[in-house]
Amino acid sequence: MKIEILYPEICGLYGELYNIEYLRRSVPDCGIATTSLGERPRFLDDRTIDLVYMGTMTERSQLIVVDELTPLREEIWDAIERGQRFLITGNALEIFGNSIIEKSDMVISEIGGDGYECLGLFDINVSRDMLHRYNSLFKGAYMLTERDAIEIVGYQSQFGRASYGPNAPDPLFKVIRGPSFGNSQMGEGFRYKNFMATYIIGPLLVLNPAFLARLCWEMGYAGIAPACADAAMEAYRKRLYEYSDPDRGFEY
Repeated sequence: MKIEILYPEICGLYGELYNIEYLRRSVPDCGIATTSLGERPRFLDDRTIDLVYMGTMTERSQLIVVDELTPLREEIWDAIERGQRFLITGNALEIFGNSIIEKSDMVISEIGGDGYECLGLFDINVSRDMLHRYNSLFKGAYMLTERDAIEIVGYQSQFGRASYGPNAPDPLFKVIRGPSFGNSQMGEGFRYKNFMATYIIGPLLVLNPAFLARLCWEMGYAGIAPACADAAMEAYRKRLYEYSDPDRGFEY
């Protein structure tokens, strides 16, 4: 398995790079390449990259990444259309949408405008209030069929709240408890072909070993047992039980 991490020097808040470290420990002969700011992403030219990953960043770093990727917008879209697989977590998903609109008058005054355009690859719109961080637990489902699913647990912590536009892709996760995208009662994140994006952090793959195994299967690596599988599954089941308690508060 070959994985490319985009901009790890600024896109690794909340320990999100351990999504890839956990994959490395789980998959034999897993190779990891990092692409730093100013470098051309490898996946644009190397079609043997199995997974491109980018994680949570600061809001100022979002501007840097948008500037970095905008000249490559059409090439990125071509890669998505040909089936390149991406996993995008936390607020990194926002830069692939239409725009980020700031709601705080104080911040608008500081940045000299009410927001900025993003890559516009997907019909996702983000409203952000930098004076109010949103934090929540999350319980959802990754649907395999109409009746079969992998339950997902995790967290959200961000200033932005995304909503689906009329031409948005399908949600990545079905919401059971916790936040959905703003104008949806059941959807969180989005998926188009092999491009997967979610606000869920934790890190996502560490908290959800069954989802890690499924992701590996979808990439053509069947039979992968997550590292420290017994301990990981025990922790996952405990969280699932806790998050299923109707008296458990979710927002904090």
